[in-house]
Amino acid sequence: MFDNSETTGLSHLGEFGLIDHLTKNIELKQAGSLKGIGDDAAVLDFANKKVLVSTDMLLEGIHFDLAYTPFKHLGYKAIQVNLSDVYAMNGTPTQVTVSIGVSSKFPLEAIEELYQGIHIACEKYNVDLIGGDTSASKQGLVISVTVLGEADEKDIVYRNGAQEGDLLCVSGDLGGAYVGLQLLEREKLVYLENPKIQPDLEGKDYIVERQLKPDARKDVVELLKAWGVTPTSMIDVSDGLASEVLHICKQSDKGVQLYEEKIPIDPMTYETAREFGLDPTICALSGGEDYELLFTVKQADHDKIKHHPDISIIGYMTEASAGCNLVSKSGNVHKLTAQGWNAFKA
Repeated sequence: MFDNSETTGLSHLGEFGLIDHLTKNIELKQAGSLKGIGDDAAVLDFANKKVLVSTDMLLEGIHFDLAYTPFKHLGYKAIQVNLSDVYAMNGTPTQVTVSIGVSSKFPLEAIEELYQGIHIACEKYNVDLIGGDTSASKQGLVISVTVLGEADEKDIVYRNGAQEGDLLCVSGDLGGAYVGLQLLEREKLVYLENPKIQPDLEGKDYIVERQLKPDARKDVVELLKAWGVTPTSMIDVSDGLASEVLHICKQSDKGVQLYEEKIPIDPMTYETAREFGLDPTICALSGGEDYELLFTVKQADHDKIKHHPDISIIGYMTEASAGCNLVSKSGNVHKLTAQGWNAFKA
């Protein structure tokens, strides 16, 4: 990706020099960010708000492959996946810290690109980068992001609030990130066999972007607030629809009727999945990394959301004894199972 004859080794800067170089142009915009990078700790003031905190770690070779992931996209995605957790609580992310473990094989220019993506995401979502750490790594690139957010106590939405009869809803469409990953993996194998062959991604921009550059659904949270709709439960779709539905069911002690025909799948996702011999529904149920919002609302809110093109009503909650079920397009009822990504699977 880089011509090392024209790049700068990290050893020329050292740890503190690298931090200074990467953060020298940061401007704090949140009123609650009293002190950011440059002291032993950041100083924040959340006034009368409740504080939301979430952390995610991304490891090279586990969560991303630098063979097809641009550093700028990786930095952007690292922020987005964390912001999504705060939006899933119906909160507003306000600050992030970013820590990286990096080996000497990476030149300064690569890390600069990573931070460009981080800064773009922070600017887009009005979030302050207030701290972090850098360390040498012998295991490839490691990125750890902690996000802080705020919300009024009455607005916070948990996974355990779903009630019998609530409507199950999801934003956007599902399965695109997983199918985009299959496409990138295929093109990587082709390239390794013959480096002279250029990647064939023509016409597949949408699903590739779903994998490499997802966007947290801030707009959905704002839309629901504008409608006066407070979800009874909510979670972001990071590990696949089935896994997230079952999390809500378990935490809320409820069952569910999920309808296959209602699951939103983009035509490009559907067609590409078929090209790979994959079931598009399975891609949506078990693929993951879509970072859409899955939530339940009271039936009384049905008319407020039913006509929005970016929100789909895909089922309803039942009593726990009725079980967690998937109703197929043919009308058959199957037990809903999660086959999503397992971080510790051998």
